[in-house]
Amino acid sequence: MRSKSLLLVVSIVLVSAFVLSACSTQAPAATEAPVAQATEAPVATATEAPAAVATETGILPEVDPSTVTGDIISAGSSTVYPLSEAIQALFEQEGYTGQHTLSSIGSGAGFERFCKTGEIDIANASRKIKDAEVEACAALSPARTPVEFRVGTDAIAIVVSKENTFLTNVTMEELAKIFTTAQKWSDVNPAWPAEDILRYTPGTDSGTFDFFTETVVQKPQKIEKLDDAKALVLAASNLQTSEDDNTLVQGVEGSPYAIGYFGFAYFKDQAEKLNAVSLEGVVPSFETAEDGSYKLSRPLFLYSDAEIIKAKPQVGAFINFYLTRVNDVIGEVGYFPASDAALNESRTKLAEILK
Repeated sequence: MRSKSLLLVVSIVLVSAFVLSACSTQAPAATEAPVAQATEAPVATATEAPAAVATETGILPEVDPSTVTGDIISAGSSTVYPLSEAIQALFEQEGYTGQHTLSSIGSGAGFERFCKTGEIDIANASRKIKDAEVEACAALSPARTPVEFRVGTDAIAIVVSKENTFLTNVTMEELAKIFTTAQKWSDVNPAWPAEDILRYTPGTDSGTFDFFTETVVQKPQKIEKLDDAKALVLAASNLQTSEDDNTLVQGVEGSPYAIGYFGFAYFKDQAEKLNAVSLEGVVPSFETAEDGSYKLSRPLFLYSDAEIIKAKPQVGAFINFYLTRVNDVIGEVGYFPASDAALNESRTKLAEILK
C-alpha cells in the first residue's frame, strides 16, 4: 500500500515536470510573433521605395523602332520642327518603317489642327497651349485632353546683317521701340544711322511671334491684351512676316539696316551670314537660357492626348523615343536641353499613360 502511494506521488511529480517543460518551450513561440511583425514592416517599405523612385524619375519602357508600325501625323512650331525632324530621322534610322508626316506651320496652326479639326496626333509648340485651345480640344468628338511634354529649351536670337556695324547690344526698351513705333534707327538711339528700320519677324501663327511680343512689348508696357500688343507690332512700317525662318534669314542678310529674330537653331545654322545681338549684355547659351538671365529664352513642347496614345501605339512609341533620346541630338540641332526635373516630369506623364 505504501509502495502504491509512493508510486502515485512520483507519477504526479513527473507529469507536473512534463507540463512545465512544455509550457517553457511554448513561451518563445509567443514572443516570436512580434519579432516576425517587426521584421515585415521594413521589408514592405523597402519594396515600395524603388517603385516610387521609378515613377518620380519617369522611367519609360525601352522602345525598339524596328517593331513600330503605323502612321504618325504631327505639325506645329517652326522652332520645334528641326528638333522633331532630327528625332524622326533617328527613329527611322533605328528601324521605324511607318509613315511620319511632319509639318512646320507655326504653333497656333498646329494647335488648330490638333484641337479644332483633330487632324494630327502630335502638336509641336514653342509656347504653352491657350485656354481657348484647350476648350476647342474638349469640344471635339471624341474630346481630346492635351497632355504637355517638355522636350527642350530655346533662346530667341536677335539678328542683324554682317554689314551692320552699329548694333551689338540692345536693351529691352530699345528692342520694343525697334519693333513698334520707331521709324528710323536714330529714333531709338541718336548715335545710330538715320536710316529706316527694316523689320523681319515670324508670322502671327508662330509661337515665336507670340512669345517675343508678349515678353518685349506687352508685359513691359503693361498692355492688357496680347492681341493689342500684336496690333502695335503689326502696325510698324517696313515689316515683313513669314512662317519660313529661311525667308527671314535672307531678308536680314540683305541689308545693314535690317533686324529680325527667330529660334537659336536657325541662327546657329546661319552664323556665317548673320550676327547675334546681345540683350542687355547677355548672350544666349545653355546657362543663360536655363537660369533665365537671357530674357528671350523659352520652353519647347510636344502635345498629344492619352486616348490617341492608347489607340495608336506608334504615337506613344515615338514620344517615348523622343523623350528618351532628345538630349542625344538637341545640341547638334542648336537648342538647349530641358532641365532634368522638367524632362523627367514629361517622362512620368507618358509612363502613367502607357501603364
